[in-house]
Amino acid sequence: MFTGIVEATGEVQAVVDDEGGRRVRIGAPFAGLDHGQSISVSGACLTVEKFADGEWFEVFLARETLARTYFDDLAGGDAVNLERAMPADGRFDGHIVQGHVDATAEITAIEREGDDWTFTFSLPETQRDYLVEKGSITVDGISLTVAARDDESFDVAIIPTTYDETTLSEKSVGDPVHLEVDVVAKYVEQLC
Repeated sequence: MFTGIVEATGEVQAVVDDEGGRRVRIGAPFAGLDHGQSISVSGACLTVEKFADGEWFEVFLARETLARTYFDDLAGGDAVNLERAMPADGRFDGHIVQGHVDATAEITAIEREGDDWTFTFSLPETQRDYLVEKGSITVDGISLTVAARDDESFDVAIIPTTYDETTLSEKSVGDPVHLEVDVVAKYVEQLC
């Protein structure tokens, strides 16, 4: 489980396709990694296969992951948001994030408003029932609050810290993002 509080951004160092999927090496400052450890990479929970402590780690992207994410377009030099799984005795600052990408969306507008920004994203029809104003949404692994929504899109307000410490500062209108809706909303729907 993750919280959606991005610890660092990493840089894709290498991408190698093979018959079963894709292997990706990501430069990251994390020390103390373990084989099999889970890391959220721009919102997708991936498993560490190899690593050089404090320098990089490698993950494998299965076909299922490639089909549900924009990682089929991932290339060397791309920036990604990183968060290690939350320890059982850790502080819980964001919201419950599983690292299961529900859909991809597109940035449709970015407006700077003083020191803050408003980002607008397309809202896939399959996810519309799960978003409520002032509810939680994970965008590229970042825990955010829905500021406004309609049937086609939703807005989030981005503070300077979030803008500066995540990949949002490198994003442009038209760029894809990963969405994970609040898992509590999915369970409520299942019970009704």
